[in-house]
Amino acid sequence: MSDYDDIRPYHDDEVRQVLQRVIADDEFIDLAGQLRFSRWYTNFRWMMRPIVRRFFQHRSARIHSVQDLQGIVEQYMARMIEQTTSGFTVSGLDAVDLSQPHVFMSNHRDITLDPAFTNYALYHKGGATLRIAIGDNLLSKPYAADLMRLNKSFVVQRSISKPRELLRALKKLSGYIWHSLHSDKENIWLAHREGRAKDGMDRTEPAIIKMLAIAKPKAVSLSDYINDLSIVPVSISYEFDPCDAIKAKEIRMLSEKQAYAKSEHEDLASIGLGIQGFNGHVNLVFGKPLVVTTNNAEEIARQLDEQIVRNYQLQPTNVIAYLNLYGEHAWAKAQAVLEASERHHVIPGVDATTQATFVARMEAIDPVDRNMALHMYANPVLHKLYFLDATEYPLPNGYGAAQGAVGTSTVDTPAVDAQVVDAQVKVQ
Repeated sequence: MSDYDDIRPYHDDEVRQVLQRVIADDEFIDLAGQLRFSRWYTNFRWMMRPIVRRFFQHRSARIHSVQDLQGIVEQYMARMIEQTTSGFTVSGLDAVDLSQPHVFMSNHRDITLDPAFTNYALYHKGGATLRIAIGDNLLSKPYAADLMRLNKSFVVQRSISKPRELLRALKKLSGYIWHSLHSDKENIWLAHREGRAKDGMDRTEPAIIKMLAIAKPKAVSLSDYINDLSIVPVSISYEFDPCDAIKAKEIRMLSEKQAYAKSEHEDLASIGLGIQGFNGHVNLVFGKPLVVTTNNAEEIARQLDEQIVRNYQLQPTNVIAYLNLYGEHAWAKAQAVLEASERHHVIPGVDATTQATFVARMEAIDPVDRNMALHMYANPVLHKLYFLDATEYPLPNGYGAAQGAVGTSTVDTPAVDAQVVDAQVKVQ
């Protein structure tokens, strides 16, 4: 494993030392104290910092392995689901052979919750937990890097700018994913695109497919290699997005060709907002393992999208936003199409409570960004209709576009330079 030491998760024999390092970090203790005690910690930090540190020392005394740590994480996850969601439902997992490792490739809406909910579902079904891909942009804080690698995350080196060095990093990443599956027998979680789909359009980047195969032997076809990865498409949907106002502002600015510069540690702030904010109902659908016969990465990406988009469970907020933007006649027509083709999913109804909550949420967003926020919530309906009948329901330009600046970001999945990847694939 020495080839992957700089990107792999921590091993059991490293857990104690890393935990001690985290607990000794004043910045981590201050963050935990402020989250738990809020105003009291700010006013009496000098007194409360030792108390918070002793709490973590006591709580961590029984953690001697990654499994021990994940048992505690599961407890916090269960509490988070109870406090910040109105329900969490899972389907499709019965059709997945959990005795074999898989690459669970998911649409991407929240930096940490997407893999966390997937991990939670696997854990409670008796499957192995995931090794999770995270970008090095999320590791700007030493304690964050340590905590994530303790929880079976592996590092995607995204800050590299030189093509030759980037190619080496992508080869290592590709090799590590293969090694995890076939040598360590570990599941992998990977987003199907770079960055969250902030505009609500879930679209797989073909460059991600190509990245997975950079380490393949020359004699092996792309289709055979992809099939041996045993990719399971995963669709996750949230009724409410705690980061919707932030996302709407970024997308609006980019759509107007304005520069958008992230503030320092903005992604870490989004993690906190996503975890603590209200998500409403959360739905997770596991698709069928991908079996491909083509060697074209674009076609493979399209097959992945077919499952991710078709399996995506629409939420009442998607319907409300669609009605607001396109009217009752358009929704009645769309509903008929969806009900005829989406028999395995329930087309959600809208009750007065959800309607009022959504309206209040939109009114709290800056008026200049409100229309963009509505499109973010409505776009999953458009995307489903597009995959059912692209001729009748082409994707609109502007807000609905799933290309260009709209909906892209630099967050926690592989930053893949398409030209670098294409050059390597052509060599093979």
